[in-house]
Amino acid sequence: MSSPANDPRQPSTAKPYKPSPVAPQDLPIDYSGFIAVICGVFGAMFRYKICSWLAIIFSAQSLANMRNMENDLKQISMAMMYYSEMFS
Repeated sequence: MSSPANDPRQPSTAKPYKPSPVAPQDLPIDYSGFIAVICGVFGAMFRYKICSWLAIIFSAQSLANMRNMENDLKQISMAMMYYSEMFS
């Protein structure tokens, strides 16, 4: 038997969910951003067009899945500068 304090059928005892804050250095690794950087470096060094296009695709995926705007603003600006330099 569950205790009456944790009974979800009583709206007065229900508490809204509040996610615990996570420090920026404890966030999981952004694998799509990492793959975008690797593909971009290979595309720039060896002039592989397919690597450059893969870098753009993985970068777009990384930007679409970002969670913290303050931390990823640096990543967005670096990606845009990198791709404008790569295709100019």
